[in-house]
Amino acid sequence: MTDSPVVDDGTNGTEDEGIPQPAGVDLGTPGKRFDRRAPYLFGVLFGIGLLTAAAIGMIMWTISGVLVQIVVAFFIAAGLNPSVAFFERRGFKRVWAVTVVIALVLAALVLFFVAFVPVITDQVTRITTNAPTWLDSLQSNRHIQKLDDDYHVIEKIKEYVTSGDVASNLFGGALGVGLAVVGALLNAFVVFVLTLYFLAGLDTTTNAVYSLAPASRRDRVSKLGDQVIRGIGGYVSGAFIVALCAGLSSAIFLFVVGLSQYAVALAFVVFLLDVIPMIGATIGALIVCAIGFATDPKIGIACVIFYLIYQQLENYVIYPRVMSRSVDIPGSLTVIAALIGASLLGVVGALLAIPTAAALLLITREVFVRQQDLS
Repeated sequence: MTDSPVVDDGTNGTEDEGIPQPAGVDLGTPGKRFDRRAPYLFGVLFGIGLLTAAAIGMIMWTISGVLVQIVVAFFIAAGLNPSVAFFERRGFKRVWAVTVVIALVLAALVLFFVAFVPVITDQVTRITTNAPTWLDSLQSNRHIQKLDDDYHVIEKIKEYVTSGDVASNLFGGALGVGLAVVGALLNAFVVFVLTLYFLAGLDTTTNAVYSLAPASRRDRVSKLGDQVIRGIGGYVSGAFIVALCAGLSSAIFLFVVGLSQYAVALAFVVFLLDVIPMIGATIGALIVCAIGFATDPKIGIACVIFYLIYQQLENYVIYPRVMSRSVDIPGSLTVIAALIGASLLGVVGALLAIPTAAALLLITREVFVRQQDLS
């Protein structure tokens, strides 16, 4: 059998070898190739590309909640990984190290719920009960009284707090409260399960990702990736330590200054808010100072002095020492990253923004800037 005739594609001057035909069957001579630069073909391919990109975007938007859960679980796993590595260095296998760390975390959570949640609930109830009295004391101020006469703000706040329907108003009725609680529990369970998987198979997962890089660059990619994960883990654990210092110091101060009836609840609020970059610590301090002034002006002044001193101590001593080995990021970039993260994903975005920005900065320095220096 002879080869089929050679056909010129008419586009780049090259020749195309003909397609062999089955013996005894004449299927004709292949024609010219499509001109890949033809306007119609380009338009079709461009349209298909746009539709594909739009479909991918819609899919990503639909599963955005799941993606957030995956990212949060990965960050938590990275934060717990230093503890797992600690036990591995002492002879534990990975699976047993993960088991010990998870058991310690669960034990801490159970201890917190058993020992502190009832106290916090009781103190929050006291704060809610005493709020109308504090609001009445604010009316003694001439400027505040004038504003209240014009807008009736204090009266509205008092009605809102004493109505007993705060949670219902926030979540849309009793059904809304139940759905919100169930949704939060489901999200927490999913994040917990994903964290277990990420923590148990972190090395396997990262090695699988690194294997996608070319062999000539795989070593450098793995080193950069490991450094990014170490930075994320250091930031997560460091933020927890800084917030814990703020909560414990606030609890001790409140017991000493005379707010022992609200000390645990307010310290827990300070702990939670201190995790939020930039504004969290300030908001927590304002809440404590407001309750301090409402209780006794002298206590309020003491709260202001304490938090002014503690904020300087945290910003210039505690935070730099804790974070010195985790993230290396300028202050201005920290603010920008937190603002962008908060605008995209709220509080979760603000929490994840700083280690993400530090990882991007590291990659930019080691890849783009170094390549520019060599060019």
